[in-house]
Amino acid sequence: MENNTSKSTGLKIALGILLALFLGTGFYTSKLYNDKAETEKQLTEEKQLVMNDLSAMASQYDMAIKENEISNDNLVDARGRIQGLIDSLKVSQTSVRGLWKYKKKFLNLQKEMDVLLVENDKLKVDNALLATTLDSTRVQLAERSVFTDSLLLQNTELATVVENAAVLGTVGLKGFGVIERSSGKLIPTEKARRTDKVRVCYTVAKNNLVLAGNQELYVQVLDPKNNVMGANEQITFDDQTLNYSVISKFNYENRNLNICEFVTTGEKEFAKGRYIVNVFNKKDLVSSSEFTLD
Repeated sequence: MENNTSKSTGLKIALGILLALFLGTGFYTSKLYNDKAETEKQLTEEKQLVMNDLSAMASQYDMAIKENEISNDNLVDARGRIQGLIDSLKVSQTSVRGLWKYKKKFLNLQKEMDVLLVENDKLKVDNALLATTLDSTRVQLAERSVFTDSLLLQNTELATVVENAAVLGTVGLKGFGVIERSSGKLIPTEKARRTDKVRVCYTVAKNNLVLAGNQELYVQVLDPKNNVMGANEQITFDDQTLNYSVISKFNYENRNLNICEFVTTGEKEFAKGRYIVNVFNKKDLVSSSEFTLD
């Protein structure tokens, strides 16, 4: 009986030891699992922090590249390497060793970025100075161009003035009806039924810019119905056609010259009303007047 009691006591001790070992193993296993979960959580958080740092760095490069009017290949190349590191980190297995590798690459890229951004700022300053110089040069060229254009315009205007001034003009243009006696005597009249002819007189004004020699002006007389009286012939200057009553041909000697012309009507007698007299130098109207026959 004493022997059985001893066996029973030994069995209990053995079971106690086994239970203690089981509980110890379970606790250790649970602790390892919890430690692993905590480690994975920390690694995931660290991975996200590295990802955020890389994204922030990429944004800095994007801003620097955008601000540069001239493409900076170094910035573009560094930005590409950062994007490659981000893409690699996204699909990588989270581990202490692997995360440290990415952190080390990030730190190296951070140093490189500091150098590149300093160089980029200097390049922007240089570009700004260059742009200012170019703008100044463009302003000077523009001012010179404006001056040249102004000079050309003045010369052109002067040439135009001289050309326009070198034209014969007339003063004192008058038109009136006359009665012509058999003796050749002319008597002015305002009566339409007594008028035999219309007499047009004017003075060719002296113009030193016009060369002396044979000249001609075109006289146009319009009756009350706006018909051209006299010869009513046509002549064309460039694209303009002129109907005239008579041509005044004379020798111009660079002095005032009085000229008178006669114009008749194709009707039996002159109509009552307002008559218009125009004098043209080629296609240009140089003087105009009017008179009335009652």
